[in-house]
Amino acid sequence: MRFTLNAFLVIMLLGLTTSCFNDDRDDNVILASEINDFVWKGMNAVYLYKDNIPDLADNRFSSNQEYANYLNSFSTPEDLFESVIYQRQTVDRFSWITDDYIALEQLFSGVFKTNGMEFSLFFAPNSSTEVIGVIRLVLPNSEADNNNLQRGDIFYAVDGSPLTESNFSTLLNQDTYTLNLAAFNDNGTSETTDDTIDPGTESITISKVPYTENPVFRTEIIDVDGENVGYLMYNGFTSNFDNQLNNAFGNFLSNNVQHLVLDLRYNPGGSVNTATLLGSMITGQFNGQVFAKLIYNNDLQTHNTSFNFTNSLNDGSAINSLNLDKAYVLTTERSASASEMVINSLKAHMSSIIQIGTNTTGKSQASITVYDSPDFGRDGANPNHLYAMQPLVAIGVNKNDDVVPSTGLSPTIVLEEYRFNYGVLGNENEPLLAAALADILGTGRISYPALPSVKLVGDSNAFLTLKKGGMYIDNKPLKEAIKRIQFN
Repeated sequence: MRFTLNAFLVIMLLGLTTSCFNDDRDDNVILASEINDFVWKGMNAVYLYKDNIPDLADNRFSSNQEYANYLNSFSTPEDLFESVIYQRQTVDRFSWITDDYIALEQLFSGVFKTNGMEFSLFFAPNSSTEVIGVIRLVLPNSEADNNNLQRGDIFYAVDGSPLTESNFSTLLNQDTYTLNLAAFNDNGTSETTDDTIDPGTESITISKVPYTENPVFRTEIIDVDGENVGYLMYNGFTSNFDNQLNNAFGNFLSNNVQHLVLDLRYNPGGSVNTATLLGSMITGQFNGQVFAKLIYNNDLQTHNTSFNFTNSLNDGSAINSLNLDKAYVLTTERSASASEMVINSLKAHMSSIIQIGTNTTGKSQASITVYDSPDFGRDGANPNHLYAMQPLVAIGVNKNDDVVPSTGLSPTIVLEEYRFNYGVLGNENEPLLAAALADILGTGRISYPALPSVKLVGDSNAFLTLKKGGMYIDNKPLKEAIKRIQFN
């Protein structure tokens, strides 16, 4: 019994529902969980690692009854989904399933629920029990911004309860909570053994509300010894904001920018098409050449796709290209997917990409939104539920077929963000940007003292799982949508 993509589409065109399994050998129709049925058929059709999962084999089931028993052995769609994920901890860390694809679609368009701050959680100095949060990013005109929270602010408690490794998830998963702020105190010495976190008197209450994020977070033009350096902090490859991205490069172009510092340190990814547009804006001299390629599973090899450098946006507007042959990119372990694709793809064309920061995530796979519909597209989705899947379906490579290592892309200049000295983003004294400017100026690489090893206890992205992981395609039928895959 085979369940290839084409066979599935033919069955659906014949009007058979996805809530049953049919066998050519008899006329019996065995009803099973329609959502579990959708999960198996969708993963069987498009999953990148299908060949590694015996339960997804086309000949896995010999009868309707066997298939129905299999589906009904899972109490939830999530359980079935996880059972067919290939090496969750090491290989496929990014596929996911959701029970609310409306929220998923909003997220991919740049709309999500947030209080406007991203933060990291660490053990307090000289403690293995007390936890502190340090804000690393505040979104403009958000709840956090309107309450005057800033990058580098420290909080030690939520709703008056001191943070610990066991309670921070519960406290920070609330829609509304009060941050109790604190200050770092090095007690005037260079030693770390006397460092403390001193609770303050200020408390700020913030709520998570729907927010539309413009990924073009900040741009600056910095004069370095008579030459203009363009700085762009870009936080997500969101296609709805392609024009804003192009406008930023238009500003660089009109100001005769000769060097570019692209800050992707908090960019988890997004649209492959937008990544291609960004690569075209940085360069311009490679129009029509291969920027990146996507390679699918053995059943979908005809969908293998090349994304080429271009001189126009999707709406036909001319791209503002800098025609650079060298660029600086700032990264952290939060730089993923399309961010890594840009670096990996440009390295195959430009003479020099200077990466500053720490290793990236190491995520070269792409995914597609799979709906419970005849062709897995958004139109005709089953009205009985809002489940959708975001499975990995392809691997991204550059023109030379080089893949991003699972350990991430290693920086040219290693420089870790220090939790008690984040600096102001876009300011020429911010450590990572300062290192790029020093290299441009030719004064030699800035030497920073070795930082003490610090355990990251938690991360705000853990509370925005969909924003952090996966790769996605717009909600068009599979045959069309698969051509416009996105990284996230």
